[in-house]
This record gives sequence, structure tokens and C-alpha cells, in this order.
Amino acid sequence: MPFNIGPGELLLILAIALLVIGPGRLPDVGAALGKSLREFRKATSEVQEAVSVQPRPNELRQPAQPNVPAPASPPAAEAATEESAAASDEPTAQA
Repeated sequence: MPFNIGPGELLLILAIALLVIGPGRLPDVGAALGKSLREFRKATSEVQEAVSVQPRPNELRQPAQPNVPAPASPPAAEAATEESAAASDEPTAQA
């Protein structure tokens, strides 16, 4: 048995529980305790499985590749700047 509890010690624990809880509520408390223990064991086994699961080779993350293509022509702002620079080189007539 877990925790090295012998049959005599187990009977003593049950007798104390019977005195504290009472004979009417003892089955309900036992059922609730068993249900809680079962849920706890299920949760711990799920966590252990989640930790021990190894990723499959096709699930490994691929390195990121840039999706931005190289610009074929200068952006419109640079083209407008070049035109205004060329226009400023020309002499302007003042009235």
C-alpha cells in the first residue's frame, strides 16, 4: 500500500473518520474524496503526457523567409523629389 499504511492503521483512520464525520455522511465524503482523487490523477497524467510528447518532424517550425520582393523602380516619393530637384536647377523667371 502507498505510504506504508498497514491494515491496523487503516482501520484506526476509518474509525476516527467515522467519529468525526458521522455514519450518515461517511459514504458521501468517501465518494467525493474518491472522485477528487480520480480527477487529480487524470490531470497529472495529462500533464505528463503533454510534457513527454515529442514534436513530429513535419510539425517542426520552418525558418521564416522574407516575403517582401525587391522594388523594381524607386518609390513615387523619390521620383517626385528628383523631378523637383531638376526643376530647381532650371532658372526661374521672376516677374
